[in-house]
Amino acid sequence: MLIVKKSRIKGAGKGLFTTSRIRKGDVIVEYQGEKMTWAKIMKRYKNDLKEARYVFHITDANCVDAQYTLDALARYANDANGPGKNVSGLKNNAEYKVIKKKPYIIATKSIGPGSEILVDYSGDYWEVMLSDD
Repeated sequence: MLIVKKSRIKGAGKGLFTTSRIRKGDVIVEYQGEKMTWAKIMKRYKNDLKEARYVFHITDANCVDAQYTLDALARYANDANGPGKNVSGLKNNAEYKVIKKKPYIIATKSIGPGSEILVDYSGDYWEVMLSDD
């Protein structure tokens, strides 16, 4: 079972946690939200990618926007390796994977009960979020 509570990463806000053991390779959760095209995403956020924080781009015709889907659990998974967020002892334990045209968070190692689900957002994400424009 997954729950949302305060992240262990300073300044990250809420985080996604498990109350049960997850095995390496297990599907943890689907990244859910509004299904949209990239063109509609750009229109919604007025071409400002920094505002599109919760968008998962699969293809230009297949994107998921969890910005307004507050009950979508995957949106609360944080990146332990985000700039300025690396906390001693916390390491990413999951990855994003597209399966049958849908995005999921998959465990990259065994995760114990009470642990925070931490997933690599990728360098591209951080490049956009940290750019000066």
